[in-house]
Amino acid sequence: MFANNQFIDNILKIFTYTFEIGGKTFTPLSILQVIFFIVLVFYLSKKLRDILVDKILLKYHVDEAISYNIGILVRYSTIVVGCAIIIQSTGIDLSSLHVLIASLGVGIGFGLQTIADNFLSGIIILFEQPIKVGDMVEVGDVRGRIVEISSRSSTIRTNDNITVIVPNSHFISNNVVNWSYNEKSVRLRIPIGVSYKEDPERIRKIALEEAHKIEGILQFPTPDLVFTEWGDSSINFTLNIWTVNYYSKPDILKSQVYYALFKRFRKENIEIPFPQRDLNLRDGWEQLESVKS
Repeated sequence: MFANNQFIDNILKIFTYTFEIGGKTFTPLSILQVIFFIVLVFYLSKKLRDILVDKILLKYHVDEAISYNIGILVRYSTIVVGCAIIIQSTGIDLSSLHVLIASLGVGIGFGLQTIADNFLSGIIILFEQPIKVGDMVEVGDVRGRIVEISSRSSTIRTNDNITVIVPNSHFISNNVVNWSYNEKSVRLRIPIGVSYKEDPERIRKIALEEAHKIEGILQFPTPDLVFTEWGDSSINFTLNIWTVNYYSKPDILKSQVYYALFKRFRKENIEIPFPQRDLNLRDGWEQLESVKS
């Protein structure tokens, strides 16, 4: 029993041990209270953002990217104001922390350059909006839809439902293909090759007829078939089509076009060529003929 009481007394001494910060007296228990309230601010700020974006702004049909940016700004503002109030309530004068802030600036300059770069890039993205939530983008070998933009990184979900975390600085310092920067209508170019014996005008008529039948291809701008070149084994065309529904899944629409054209070409007995080469034998032909005889 004596040992248990001594253990309890030691615990109480730890939590009641006093020390000073900025001229104010604190205990470990009061520090834990401050940490608890700061964590609570982060949690409530996230809940506030979710309610604002998913219920209030959604009710008024605000654009997805705009509502997301508003939610992010509200959350950051809530965190800054909430943490400032909590620290001030402890009696610490924030103006007395200028030395700590200056030291933090030096630390950012040397050891936290990457984090600072990504954070500033995130702020630039939120205000300038070179990309926004819902956009279909390509960054290097990654292609997918942006589902989240945070302070340090952005989340891309590919068509294979794979989530890729990309640092925000990549969107500022590297080339980024944004398929839906101005609007979600995009043009797809689908190569087609047929035999030299086919009539190009007939191919154009068939290809456009099939393009007009496929759901998801816009009728304006109208589909068009461009005669691109005389190839080694085929005459080559490019079918230009526009789509809104498949801007994030162009390969699906291309597949539908190829299925329809293959079925129609087979029905119309249109030959789809394969690579061919002519072999000319010069020296040694007489010897080959004598061996055969």
